[in-house]
Parts: sequence; structure tokens; C-alpha cells
Amino acid sequence: MVTVDRRTLLKAGVTASAAGALGMTTTGTAGAAVPVPTIHPTADWGARPATGTIVVENHKPTYIVVHHAVDPPMNDDFSLARAYYVSRFIQNLHMDKNGWLDSGQQFTNSRGGYITEGRHRSLEILRGGTRHVQGANVGGHNSEVIGIENEGLYSTVDVPPALWNSLVSLVAYIASQYGIAPEFIKGHRDFNSTECPGQVLYNRLPDLRTAVGRVLGVAVARAEAEWPLLKPGDTGRQVQLAQQFLRASGFGVPTDGVFGKSTKDAVAALSAQAGLARDTCTAAKAADETGFLGADVWPLIVPADRSAAAWRADLARA
Repeated sequence: MVTVDRRTLLKAGVTASAAGALGMTTTGTAGAAVPVPTIHPTADWGARPATGTIVVENHKPTYIVVHHAVDPPMNDDFSLARAYYVSRFIQNLHMDKNGWLDSGQQFTNSRGGYITEGRHRSLEILRGGTRHVQGANVGGHNSEVIGIENEGLYSTVDVPPALWNSLVSLVAYIASQYGIAPEFIKGHRDFNSTECPGQVLYNRLPDLRTAVGRVLGVAVARAEAEWPLLKPGDTGRQVQLAQQFLRASGFGVPTDGVFGKSTKDAVAALSAQAGLARDTCTAAKAADETGFLGADVWPLIVPADRSAAAWRADLARA
């Protein structure tokens, strides 16, 4: 159990009672180390053995990625037993439906604030602080990220306080182990064309970065603009620009600023041609994400006359 400054926890939005539940103690000493949260290993929740070799990347991850799990459907059971059930449910889904060798995410965070190890060896390797376990939760970027599945669907509702407290604690610990700056805390949709981690939780990522920065005792740089996520039914200037870019790429779509069926079909066709990963977490079960235009599609259609960062900034202002 780690001793941590009570003032640091309170400034980070983690209550003293939550700190105790997370397996921390508090003192009045300033400048204490980043707390180590209680993380229940795979053996605790009865994980199945992996069906293949766990890949350990011989370098630190670049990003910490936040997901929402969607399934199993969330309820008001905030117990540790529920956290274990969720971990088993996700592992079974990933192994039996997706055909993966183990859970896709490295860690799971329950609505009751309990943290469990996801993919085998993730906790062991995290403690070393120099390498990380490769997961299967962000298409095309799994060698760069550590993913956290948060129990629940957060497209229209906020996360419960216990989940938020444990998320801050876990992300801060991972960031401290690997020297990851808060601006590199991302949502799944910052990499793939998906709603994950839900619009409400995604909108709270700036708060998460701020809270983690306070635990770490570092200033939080302003995060760069991300690629916007466009979905069927959306309207406006961003949609119109996307349509113009699609037309320039050879797709016969209108440029009326309405994300209709022809635009959806064009995006889906382009995604398939490019071999973009889909259904990399359970978020796609909440809605049909076919034809979503997000972080992995924009780079395929924007003109090459400026950098990706410049285009992201321009689109954010559109």
C-alpha cells in the first residue's frame, strides 16, 4: 500500500474515502509518490488461459487509451464480484467471438471503482515500467497503446463517481510508470472511426488529463485538435468538406453537407479498400458504425498540401 499526499488526491478529484477503497493511504506530507492503485490480477477473477503467446513490446507505450465496454449492459451492481464478472464476460467475448488469444484490453475499470488486469501479464509488465503488453483494442496502433475498458455505455450518461476516481488513479499510475504526459491520454475514437468511449466520457477527457496532471504534479499542455468523428445523419461544414474530399478521391457523393446514404456507402467502401480495422472493441455493438468517418479515414481523403495537424486544426474550426 502506497502513501500519498491527501491534498494531491483531493486536487485530482479523488476523495479520501475513495482513496481508501482504491488501496491507498493518505498523509499530510507534500510531494508524495504517485499512488499505486489496487489492481486485481487475472488469477483473482478466474481468467481463462491465453490461447497463444502474449506479445511484450520492448518499449514503453506512447498513449493511454480510454474505452467504454458497452457490454455487459451496465446496472447498479457496484460490487467486486460484478467487476470480476465483467472481466470474464469481456474475455469470453474477445476470445470466442473475435477469435483473439485473450482479452483485448490491458486493464478493466468497473462502475464500482474496481480495477482488474485484462490481458495476461499486463500488470507484471506495467510494474517494470520499461515495456508493455501488446493488446488488441485500437486498430492499427496496438504496439503503441495501453487500453482501459470502462464498464458501461457513456454516449448519453456520465460515469459514476467511483469509476471516475479509479480511472484517474489507474491512468496516473500508468503515466507515472512510463513517463507519459497527460496530453497523450486519448479516446479510442482518436485512432479509429468509432463512437468509443462514448460522447459523454470523450468530452471529459480534458478533465481526466487535468486530474492526472495534478496527481503527477505536472503542467498539462493543451492537447492538439483531433480528427472529428462524422456519422450518418450529421450535417454541416465538416460533412461538406468530407464530401468534397471524397469526390476528389473518385466517389460520386453530393456536396450538400448532409451525411446521407451515398456518403455512408462511400466511406464504407473506402474503409474496406484501405483495410481499416473495425470492431476493435465492443463499442460497435451499441450502434451500427459502418460508414463512420473518423481518425483513420480523414488521412485517406484530405489533400496532401498541409500536415495532418494543420488539417485537424482547420476542421476543428470548420
